[in-house]
Amino acid sequence: MENSAAIEQAPVRTKKKKKSFFQKVNENKTYLLFVLPGTLFLIIFFYIPVFANIVAFQNFQYSEKGFLWSLLTSPFVGFKNFEFFFKSADFMLVLRNTVGYSLTFLLLNFFFAIFFGIVMSQLRNHRALRVYQTSMLFPYFLSWAILAYFVYAFLSTDKGIINHWITGGGGTAIDFYNAPQFWPFIIIFMGVWKGIGYNSILYFATASGIDPSYYDAAMIDGANKWQQIRNVTLPHIMPVATLMLILNIGGIFRSDFGLFYLLPRTSGTLINVTQTFDTYIYRALTTTNDIGMSTAAGLVQSVVGAALIIITNLIVRKRQPDAALF
Repeated sequence: MENSAAIEQAPVRTKKKKKSFFQKVNENKTYLLFVLPGTLFLIIFFYIPVFANIVAFQNFQYSEKGFLWSLLTSPFVGFKNFEFFFKSADFMLVLRNTVGYSLTFLLLNFFFAIFFGIVMSQLRNHRALRVYQTSMLFPYFLSWAILAYFVYAFLSTDKGIINHWITGGGGTAIDFYNAPQFWPFIIIFMGVWKGIGYNSILYFATASGIDPSYYDAAMIDGANKWQQIRNVTLPHIMPVATLMLILNIGGIFRSDFGLFYLLPRTSGTLINVTQTFDTYIYRALTTTNDIGMSTAAGLVQSVVGAALIIITNLIVRKRQPDAALF
């Protein structure tokens, strides 16, 4: 009797009606309005232009009737633009410079960003922290056009600060803009210096958000500062570091156009050490006006970058599933 009464008193569970798409939109319309401008920006400037990659497979000839007319009437040439690009004399030079610089920046930025992010998170003087953050972030907001003049003020043959020191000591002035052997080091130094403040922000925020009780427990166990960083800080920031590493590997075939084009002041002597995919595409457009081949080179960049992200993510997902991008 008691069992039957309990069964009778048990509430009847009704199956919730699934909400329609428009109902969900109406419920979240405030949040959707916030993301609408960014979504429109991505669609207009990133997704719609993807269809123009068809130019890479055409002998594109621009017509006075407009771009769309030219796109529809230009003859298809298959993979001839890619073949011309891969067989060109500059391909191996461009590939070597782009991949070599990108790997160097990847390793140095990864190390220094984590290092300075952890160092700043350990500072307890808030005034000093603000000074360090501002001084490190300031170069990031300067354009390469401005920095190119700063570098010129140091490297100019007749008026440069470095040559002034050299000649003042009895030495001979160095024509830096015609001396390729110096520029790999100059480019790497400037690239790391400009981006180190911005790159370290994420690691600084992650390290600052670690629960202080972890450090308290480590100190109770007798851990010194280095042991706290190694056993507490680094394990907490590694998932973020892994995620950033995956994304940065996808950019190995890309380079900072301003760094490689504006900083050397377009010196022809420095082409062998400053020519990358991005500067090659720009020079191909401005000198030969070969839109099809330039588009093919840009498409190679995008496809290889996407493939690298997918492959790297698969490797990470097998080893550390929680740190994978998708």
